[in-house]
Amino acid sequence: AQLVESGGGLVQPGGSLRLSCAASGFTFSHYAMRWYRQAPGKERELVAVIGSDAIITNYADSVKGRFTISRDNAKNTVYLQMNSLKPEDTAVYYCYEARFGVWGQGTQVTVSS
Repeated sequence: AQLVESGGGLVQPGGSLRLSCAASGFTFSHYAMRWYRQAPGKERELVAVIGSDAIITNYADSVKGRFTISRDNAKNTVYLQMNSLKPEDTAVYYCYEARFGVWGQGTQVTVSS
């Protein structure tokens, strides 16, 4: 099983980014997927979760109303649309699948003017 994130970068406050996480090596459509993030000097925190059928989603309070998690089971990919970005959103973002305990390599998001 493998997860590969992409889409990070440098963005100004108030801007947007969309992260992607491509999965392989397992039946992607059967499992919930998660996005985590880790800022320098802080613990890794759960950002968003999406159920296998994309009906159920859940978000950290800090990103509710700004971030949207989605998935395309035909493409084995989970997304994180991030709008109205703030400097405190700066972190390495990881996708995670709990059944197999698989982490991606992470993608850096930096929000700065």
